Amino acid sequence: MNKYFFIGIGGISMSAIALILKNQGFWVEGSDMQESTTTKMLKQNGINVYIGHDESHLNGDETVIYTAAISKDNPELLAAKRMNLKIYERAEFLGLLMKDFKNVIAISGTHGKTTTTSMIGYILKKANYNPTVLVGAFVKQLSGNFVIGSKEYLVVEACEYVDSFLKFNPTIGVILNIDNDHLDYFKDIDSIKNSFKKFAQKISTSGFLVANCDDKNVKDIISQLNTQIICISTKEKTDIFADNISCIDGYYEFDVKNKDDETLAHIKLNIPGFHNVYNALAAFAVASKLGVESITIEHAISEFCGASRRLEKVGEFDGIYLYDDYAHHPTEIKASLNTLKKLSQGKVFAIFQPHTFSRLKNLLNEFAESLSLADKVIVTDVYAAREKNTFGITSENLYLKLKEIGVDCEYISSFEDIASYVIKEAKKGDIIATIGAGDINKCIDIILKKVPVKS
Repeated sequence: MNKYFFIGIGGISMSAIALILKNQGFWVEGSDMQESTTTKMLKQNGINVYIGHDESHLNGDETVIYTAAISKDNPELLAAKRMNLKIYERAEFLGLLMKDFKNVIAISGTHGKTTTTSMIGYILKKANYNPTVLVGAFVKQLSGNFVIGSKEYLVVEACEYVDSFLKFNPTIGVILNIDNDHLDYFKDIDSIKNSFKKFAQKISTSGFLVANCDDKNVKDIISQLNTQIICISTKEKTDIFADNISCIDGYYEFDVKNKDDETLAHIKLNIPGFHNVYNALAAFAVASKLGVESITIEHAISEFCGASRRLEKVGEFDGIYLYDDYAHHPTEIKASLNTLKKLSQGKVFAIFQPHTFSRLKNLLNEFAESLSLADKVIVTDVYAAREKNTFGITSENLYLKLKEIGVDCEYISSFEDIASYVIKEAKKGDIIATIGAGDINKCIDIILKKVPVKS
């Protein structure tokens, strides 16, 4: 029997791949730095998870899969190299898995990948296409972060970081947007655009690309492609576009039309935010091209209630609502705060944990500008992820920048102290939102534990 060992198995994508292999009957185990809800879930599914990394965890007969988030001097990775084991980086291994599928639907973009992947997966599931789905979050309507289906359709996120998505060979591609990000790897926006162009060029000749033609950077690259392209828009008549857009309390509804101005569907989104209009259009375009009936797509998108940590309402107390959001880029924060302001009857408290020192350094001014949309900002320490702080920057720099531009803000390091502060300051009708891709969502649990229980 093939054996697989995952270094960093607690990662959202790594855990999904591990579970798919386990369900196919392979022997699977792995390690992670700390216990989490994901590692507990893996154990419940019969996968042994070591907490901490040690070379003794390897027997010498496994195929090793590692996440790009681990350091190069990881003891298990070094041991695997010494033992001459087969070693694959996560995206590389995923690229190999894809070869088993007839149609690979790969969703790319700086923002919106998880929501759009989940949406497409849910539509195809509702249409009885029996898809296999790999997504970067837990999705209630998919019962987790993966769905095991047939080998006909694989729906998967395609991340540009370290050119991961260039290891994929999609039949169908989606480019939602292209923005300045991952500047610890990419030189500038032109190198990012070039990477997305290479991704689009990997789409098979029998396939197609769905592209957001309202995004200037996307528009720049699709003009250089020979691939069949389906354009989506909220601003002009394209292949698939949104018309008669309206908004009630942050939730959007609109008509979906084709280039002949025919109305194909009426969508009433069950998740807030204008950015989700684009995600829904992309999902509609993919499913429609694959032959799913418009009425089925309309119902599925209107029912779709989102993915975990994507502007997710996670609790309330005393008429104060708690939201958790994965936004870790200024564009995402701007979209989230604009939406939360529409949802709020009072103030919006943004608790922000920067994700990586390099991103904070490269986009400091942009972070300050986007966070200024909140009524009150609480900045906490940087979530380093894969980095060591060699960038000469801390969260205090962001706090000072926010102060400089007149934002009402605090710098609080401890999650316990943050929880105490917002409980004291927030009033009925306010929204408290944890924002960031690290572990800032732990604040929510602390807040809810600290709230006095009413008898």
